[in-house]
Amino acid sequence: MISLRRKRIIRRILFGTFKLLLLAFFIVFVIGPLVFKYSYSLQRSVIFLNYVNFPVNPNYSNPAAYGLPGVLNFDVITDDNIKLGVWYILPEEIIKSSHNDVDINTLATAKQVVLYNHGNSGNRVSPHRVELYQVLRKYFHVVAFDYRSYGDSSDVEPSEEGLVSDAKFMFKWIRNHTSSDIFVWGHSLGTAISTRLVRELEMEKIQATGLILESPFNNMREEIARHPLATAFKNLPWFQFTVVNPMQENGFKFENDKNIQNVNCSILILHAKDDFVVPYQLGYELYKTALSNRQNGQGSVQLESFDSKFSYGHKHICRAPELPRIIENFIVKARDEFGTRNQKDFSMNV
Repeated sequence: MISLRRKRIIRRILFGTFKLLLLAFFIVFVIGPLVFKYSYSLQRSVIFLNYVNFPVNPNYSNPAAYGLPGVLNFDVITDDNIKLGVWYILPEEIIKSSHNDVDINTLATAKQVVLYNHGNSGNRVSPHRVELYQVLRKYFHVVAFDYRSYGDSSDVEPSEEGLVSDAKFMFKWIRNHTSSDIFVWGHSLGTAISTRLVRELEMEKIQATGLILESPFNNMREEIARHPLATAFKNLPWFQFTVVNPMQENGFKFENDKNIQNVNCSILILHAKDDFVVPYQLGYELYKTALSNRQNGQGSVQLESFDSKFSYGHKHICRAPELPRIIENFIVKARDEFGTRNQKDFSMNV
C-alpha cells in the first residue's frame, strides 16, 4: 500500500514537472516570439540597446579622466533640432596636456580626419571605444559622437534613418571645418550606419576618402538569425514569421550588402574570427559581395582577419599590434585611389 502511494506521489511530481516545463516552453518559445512580433518598441530596444548606458554616469566633460587628454567635449545641434554630444580628439603628435587648450579651428590644419560611428549600447566613453581612440589618434584627428538617444545626446526614439542623419550631419560639420581627407570608421551596428552614410553622401556629390568597417555584418536579417541569443529560437518553424520578418517590415534592415555596392571609395574590413556577437562569416560574406560587385574606379576592398587565438572578439581588434600598420597602409592606399578617382572625374568634366 505504501509503495503504491509513493508511486502516485512520484507520478504526480513528474506530471506536475512536465506541465511546468511545457508551460515554460509555451511562454518562452511561443508567447515570447509572438510578443516580439507585435511589439515595435521591443524590436527597437533589442536592435539599438540605447538604454544600456555604460559606463554609468560618465563625465563627458573630463575625457582626461578616461586616459584621453587633448580632447574637446562639446555639443552640436542638427538640422532637425537634435543635440549630439561630441568629442574632438587631437592626434597624438599635437596632443596637449589639457582639453581646455583644444581649439576646433585646429581641424583646419588636419591632414586627415576620421569620423567614428559606434555600435549599439554604451556611449562614446565606453572603455573599448576609448582604447580605439588611442590607436586612431596616432594617424587622425578623431571626431567621436553619440547618436540621438545615446550618451548625452537628445533622448528621442532611435531609428536607422535617424542615426544616419546624425552621422551625415557630423560628416558635413567636419567638412565645414576642414578641406582635408575624411575617413569614416564604423563598428558593429555603426558599420551599417557608416556604409549607408557614405552611399548617401555620394548621392549629394560629397565623398569620403575611405571607409573602415570593424566587425560588420551583411544585413540585419542574417545578423538576427546568427546572433548567439537566437540560437535557441532560430530552428523554430515560426522564427522567420515572428522575429525576422517583423523587423524587416518595421524598417530594421541595415542592408550593408546593398549599400556597399554603391560606395565609391577604398574599403577596409576588420573582423576577428572569434567574434560571437557578429560572426566572422557575416563580415566575410559582406567582403565577397563588395568584391564581386566592384566596378573599375570604385576603389579597392581589403579584408583583414584576426585569428581566434588572440581573443579580440567583437570589441578588441584595437589591441592587435599590427592594427597601426594596417591603418597606415590603408590611409596611403585610400588617399592615392581617392586622388586618382578625382582626377578621372575632373578629366571627364573637362
